Amino acid sequence: MLAPAIALAQVPAFEDSMAQRLLACTGCHGKDGRAASDGYYPRIAGKPAGYLFRQLRAFRDGQRPYALMTHLLAPLDDAFLREIASHFAGLDLPYAPRPPSRADAATLRLGQALAQQGDMARGIPACQACHGTALTGVGKDVPGLLGLPVDYLNAQLGAWRTGARRAEPPDCMAQIARRLGPQDVNALAHWLAAQPVPAAARVAPAAPAPAPLHCGSMDAVR
Repeated sequence: MLAPAIALAQVPAFEDSMAQRLLACTGCHGKDGRAASDGYYPRIAGKPAGYLFRQLRAFRDGQRPYALMTHLLAPLDDAFLREIASHFAGLDLPYAPRPPSRADAATLRLGQALAQQGDMARGIPACQACHGTALTGVGKDVPGLLGLPVDYLNAQLGAWRTGARRAEPPDCMAQIARRLGPQDVNALAHWLAAQPVPAAARVAPAAPAPAPLHCGSMDAVR
């Protein structure tokens, strides 16, 4: 008669928390959403809540096609997607040191110029104009660009150029990305991936100046 009681006593307690429920996310995105070591899956910890919610919804609804994410999120409603976004947005965790860049000096100079100054002759605003002077993100909608793997950055900029990734119209990122050549995409990805993340990195409350383009995604979660 004691056996069932002993077995019951040995059952570990279940942790009923968002962290426990979101282990499916950290299987790809790394512990606490800090990014995986494969160089592709991005960090989601500390990203703005509005941005994370928008991406989760885009994956679920097929606007951003990736079968694994679509199937994972298909049963979830907007309310729970917002809970997921808030959970990861609230994680203030240190970044791992950046690996040395594989790019040559000329490539890095081009990437830095595009990120900090843009190329107005081609209608390409600086990344800093929307993503903040420190490139750590702005407000609830604009993500930081630092601390992301070079392969992920290359893939996403390429997806914006080809239309594989899109946002609510007017799709400002698609407009900008289509003005970038392959050399520009490569340079931006390598320069951004090589930048150290400031120790006290924070999302800026507002952009340093009005955004150079109107982005529909800024209005999508209001």
